[in-house]
Amino acid sequence: MTSGWGYPDFDAHEGVHLFTDAATGLRAVIAVHSTALGPAAGGVRFWHYAADADAITDALRLSRGMSYKNAMAGLPMGGGKGVILADAVRTKTPAMLEAFGRAVDSLAGRYVTAEDVGIAEADMVAIARATRHVSGLPAQTGAAGGDPGPYTADGVYLGVKAAAARGLGAGDMRGVRVAIQGVGSVGGGLARRLAADGAVLMLADVDAARAAALADELGASVVPVDTILAAEADIVSPNALGAVLTERSIPQMKARIVAGGANNQLATPADGERLREAGILYAPDYVINAGGIINVALEYLGTANEDEVRARIARIPERLAQVWDEADRTGAPIAQVSDGIAQRLIGRG
Repeated sequence: MTSGWGYPDFDAHEGVHLFTDAATGLRAVIAVHSTALGPAAGGVRFWHYAADADAITDALRLSRGMSYKNAMAGLPMGGGKGVILADAVRTKTPAMLEAFGRAVDSLAGRYVTAEDVGIAEADMVAIARATRHVSGLPAQTGAAGGDPGPYTADGVYLGVKAAAARGLGAGDMRGVRVAIQGVGSVGGGLARRLAADGAVLMLADVDAARAAALADELGASVVPVDTILAAEADIVSPNALGAVLTERSIPQMKARIVAGGANNQLATPADGERLREAGILYAPDYVINAGGIINVALEYLGTANEDEVRARIARIPERLAQVWDEADRTGAPIAQVSDGIAQRLIGRG
């Protein structure tokens, strides 16, 4: 596949693989962006797409983001992503997951899978029946591994605090207004940590009941999903799906900082420049949300325990500062600076 095939997000990907398994109903895409630093690591997403082309585009964008994420996290892993195309009622069976495991295994270790949206730890066990190129499996006490969501939330929390210090001069999070879009594993974990610090929280989720329940638990307020990005907040934290920072949404934002765990938050590269023009401090998503991949990558490599995972996650604010410092020196958009650093790390700069 080349860019001439009509996929603007194709970026010299090493491989884009399409799989079907009639017996189980599996339809899947695995995109391998780069193996320059090691096996292409990235989770598998289970999602219903309006069109097959949307699933391929998602895999292309997410796999490139994983190349950048793994490189910026200092991991000896490349970037890849899997997508299982769900039907309208999201039918998911162990047999289908095992068929996806066979698809992963057919790539002979060039791609290593783990959890992503719509995939749970138990699903990884089913996938692992057909391949050893899998991580995010149930972990023993003190070992790396398990559900990456809480580790992602830990890293995002540290990144939000670093952004608040940088962009607001905040010594702590008490009284800082944070609008959180998406309160699943990552956004919900972030909300609980920030509430404990005394932050003022506004929550939004496509599952309104989930947002309301968490708001009641934490003493937060609920904001409609379609207005959360424009909330009267100091920080906006996108933690749902991507492409939410757009030509339309950015001018409506009142927050001075965007820092959240969602992948591919910028709809287009031009939106990074729009953030710069608006004076909004941006925490590049693949830098701030690296906690989960740090955990599952070290699990797969078998080189570290949970203490090492935590130590590496604790360095996320340093990596954000590196990006912000270079952006300050050059005047370039933060997103462009971050991409440039990552591209150099994988030998494409």
